[in-house]
Amino acid sequence: MLDSIERSGKTADDAVNDALRFLRVSREEVDVTVLDAGAKGIFGIGSKPARVLVKVKFDPEKRARQFLREVTAAMNLPLTVTTSLKDKQMLVNLSGDDMGILIGKRGQTLDSLQYLVNLIVNKGNAPYISVTLDTENYRQRRKETLESLAVNLAKKVKATHKNVILEPMNPYERRIIHAALQNNRFVATYSEGDEPFRNVVIAPK
Repeated sequence: MLDSIERSGKTADDAVNDALRFLRVSREEVDVTVLDAGAKGIFGIGSKPARVLVKVKFDPEKRARQFLREVTAAMNLPLTVTTSLKDKQMLVNLSGDDMGILIGKRGQTLDSLQYLVNLIVNKGNAPYISVTLDTENYRQRRKETLESLAVNLAKKVKATHKNVILEPMNPYERRIIHAALQNNRFVATYSEGDEPFRNVVIAPK
């Protein structure tokens, strides 16, 4: 996604209008720097074109929506993208048909898209904006599933006095397991292994 461009024209306004058409944005969405005002010359002699730098103003929500629409269009997967931004936390929700394709096995495709959106949104931006990507309330449903799993496995560990090693999870899901059992009197949790195969261990106290 191109967010800045240099353009030349007979006048600075001509150059700016050319850049706006190329970037497909309005005048209100950009900042303009006149690099060279140009010169009319005399009877065309000594004339010089104007040159401008047009840069699209940073809009993290628009950038996220545009990126996701481009990616899913390439997948031939039409969808609706809605965003909300508060306190440097951006929530992005996707809706449409066949959202299971975007979720993937245990949310891996959704996590990968979320990682890419974070990169796109924070490219050259400060301070950092944290992006959460969701569809069909998958994040909440997955959280509840993991919390239930943690409780059930803790009961097993308490009964057998043997460690249980969970499947590899991303940092967000590991935190859910740790949080679900942090006040459990009978078990403790810790993580082991290297990313992306790091997993949670539930052990008897």
